Amino acid sequence: MHLSVIIPAYNEERLITHCLNSVSESLSANTRPGFTYEIIVVDNNSSDKTAELARQFGAHVIFEPINQISRARNAGAAAAKGDWFLFVDADSLLNPGMISDILELIDSGHYVGCGSLMEMPDSPWWGTAILKLWSIISVTLTWASGALVVCRADAFREIGGFNQALYAADEIDLSDLLKQWGRKHGLKFTLLKRHPLITSARKLKLYSGLEITKQCIKVILSPRKALQNRNKLPIWYDGRR
Repeated sequence: MHLSVIIPAYNEERLITHCLNSVSESLSANTRPGFTYEIIVVDNNSSDKTAELARQFGAHVIFEPINQISRARNAGAAAAKGDWFLFVDADSLLNPGMISDILELIDSGHYVGCGSLMEMPDSPWWGTAILKLWSIISVTLTWASGALVVCRADAFREIGGFNQALYAADEIDLSDLLKQWGRKHGLKFTLLKRHPLITSARKLKLYSGLEITKQCIKVILSPRKALQNRNKLPIWYDGRR
């Protein structure tokens, strides 16, 4: 089995090496016969040293000129050679236990893919509350967060990948499409819980609670208009790092 780890990255020079180290260490801790992998970093039109640092690390770097999360993920998948894809955000950290769980899931032959629960160290209290609420929603509806999505490559291609009409929440759309594909093929989509993904709380420090609340309300009140217009999603696209 060949696993493609795909990391979309926009101006991530501060965190990309930490992410890549976690990926390499987690994969190396799970070596076994027949298991191979590749690490792909998608430079999503960065203006810093993201691409340079990724190349120094030894990752395969490709360039996507249009700054859009779904487009960057799809560009990585288009270059990938794996039987399975693992999409992880550049401000997140994998761990060996999670990779072990993912490989066990793949070996079972019963799943089309998975997401994961998350932990966000150093988050303010209200950020922790939001994450707990998201965890309940995520588990209840079996929605992966964008920070980590794992799926079969053939299923990903058949459903058309991430929806490029969306500038956010494309991972929720993909989760639903993977569940539909899975039902047709007798396969399940699930959320991993034993070894949560560690992801950065930086957005909760870069933006005030009021700013985040306003953003969430706009998406809730008018999801189609908000999610299909990058100008209405400053927390994702205004470039604060």
